[in-house]
Amino acid sequence: MLPAPENTGVLFCRTDLKERPFISAIIENVSHTKRRTVIQENGVTIETIEHLLAAIYAYSIHNVIIEIDGEEIPILDGSAKIFVQEIEKAGVIDQKTRITQIQIPYYFKVEDPVDNSKIEFYPQKNLEIEVTIDYQSCVLPTQKAQLKKLTNFKQDISQARTFCFLHEIKHLVDENLIKGGDLQNSVVFIEKKTPVKTLGKLLSLLPKQIGFLEKGVLNNTKMIYKNEQAKHKLLDLIGDISLAGFDIKGKIIAHRPGHKINTMFTEKLKEKIIKNMNTMEGKPLMNKEDIKKILPHRDPFLLIDEIRELGKSHVIGVKYVNVDEYYFKGHFPGAPVMPGVLQIEAMAQTGGVLALNSVSDPENYLTYFMKIDKVKFKRKVEPNCILIFKLHLLSPIRRGICHMEAKAYMGNEIVTEAELMAKIVKETK
Repeated sequence: MLPAPENTGVLFCRTDLKERPFISAIIENVSHTKRRTVIQENGVTIETIEHLLAAIYAYSIHNVIIEIDGEEIPILDGSAKIFVQEIEKAGVIDQKTRITQIQIPYYFKVEDPVDNSKIEFYPQKNLEIEVTIDYQSCVLPTQKAQLKKLTNFKQDISQARTFCFLHEIKHLVDENLIKGGDLQNSVVFIEKKTPVKTLGKLLSLLPKQIGFLEKGVLNNTKMIYKNEQAKHKLLDLIGDISLAGFDIKGKIIAHRPGHKINTMFTEKLKEKIIKNMNTMEGKPLMNKEDIKKILPHRDPFLLIDEIRELGKSHVIGVKYVNVDEYYFKGHFPGAPVMPGVLQIEAMAQTGGVLALNSVSDPENYLTYFMKIDKVKFKRKVEPNCILIFKLHLLSPIRRGICHMEAKAYMGNEIVTEAELMAKIVKETK
């Protein structure tokens, strides 16, 4: 695992291949979900990525290059324990670019009736995950696991090992699907007393056995946690949702999760995130044509698209920052950023709607800047985002003077703030 520049994301590099190709750890690249998560890009695959990605996500690592000389991440002890230890040993560096933390403001769920599985999302201000497993098994009872904050991942979740049933692993061995495997990195449950002579190729992986394998846990393996299997499913779920590519805030409740439904949920999650970033729910109070009836600005200098709220002392406006905005063509075209002065102008136009709301015939007035004060740019504004401007009066409007506090948000994060003072002037024909 190698440090990477800002905005790299999580990349795998296949060093065993001549071209040393990169594979991005994103949900769009998931190709298989049977018993593990596999990603593929340009015909190159990486398998069993979920345990490593869970550790990376738990430590808020957003930029890393993972070099690997084969197509499958080592299973190690079947958990994320060793990945966590190595991450802590290496250390994590803080970078300057702030990561957008996503809060989706509404409930949704995904279901898979074939597997009787379901994952639900509830909006809240922190990430919390709850998992229930129920295999209708006489040796593996129903279990529940919870993670209330990622900082508890190391102690509460990371050591939970993968598990399976004897009949499942027998099939995998018979089909040559776990070549070179042993039984030290998995907890194996035996549903019923099983004659050794029926085990086929699996017998070669076992210590010398005679007669029968008794119902229970193979080799009397001791559990690290009393609900270790539910915790391992929670570990897998963290690794899979990390493929959405965002820091998630919300409560996730999963019933009988597995890589298939985890992927379905992550696809839906990312779809909701993108929709929430690029649209506003409900009909606006004013659209662009309505705004033109009040403000004299016209394209390309009309910098607000909607008014969402308008009261006597406050206003909320919206700017959809699209990649084809005219200023991106010349302002750092290789790494486009919305100019700060245009953010301030968009704020001022939103404030102009508030100021002109104080007169009965706003179409006959103009607003002019008198002062801009206490300006702070807290993070850069890049293409394909939504800017939400919230302004309120700092004092009542007197003699046409409008003094406002203005803040621009992306999601719940302030990106720009300022105090603005403007004067309303009746237009002379």
